[in-house]
Amino acid sequence: MEFREVVRRRRMVRRYADRPVDPAVVDRMLEHAQRAPNAGFTQGWAFLVLDTPDDVARFWVATGAGPDARNAWLDGMRTAPVVIVPLTSKAAYLDRYAEDDKGWTDRSEDRWPVPYWWVDAGMAALLVLQTAVDEGLGACFFGIPAEHLASFRDAFGVPDDHAPVGAITVGHRATDTGAKGSPARRERRADVVHRGRW
Repeated sequence: MEFREVVRRRRMVRRYADRPVDPAVVDRMLEHAQRAPNAGFTQGWAFLVLDTPDDVARFWVATGAGPDARNAWLDGMRTAPVVIVPLTSKAAYLDRYAEDDKGWTDRSEDRWPVPYWWVDAGMAALLVLQTAVDEGLGACFFGIPAEHLASFRDAFGVPDDHAPVGAITVGHRATDTGAKGSPARRERRADVVHRGRW
């Protein structure tokens, strides 16, 4: 598929067909994610892959959606056979930029104009989403509620020095992909590009 078509077709899919995802395709998503730009080639990310029914069910429970919880969004999202959780390590970036080739002598966060540990993990997540489209799949990026981060960490043994940037459901698109989402209710803005000056 042409890259422009991948970009054009990328949508957040909220309902999936009852078909497994080829593990080789999941591996390609992760290989592409690891090619994302990252400050200082820190590679301070990690990816938790949940691709068994038990692990996926445990994810939903750990993030606050017990088996009896029901709503249109959740009912659709729970049909995904795969959940990928991109995580980032701020400590990895602070350590990397305290190395000799970067010229900083400490791990101070004050030097960072923006927290690139979040930015880089977001770029990696986008490559997962784009690879899903290229492979003919659907995917949806969403946040893990803050009040459930501790239970998520406990359920999957996530170390304290890694934080999830969100989660991505992956699967074959259902005929009815669920709620249309915000783009169905809002126009795409055309006033975001400024050339030369604002």
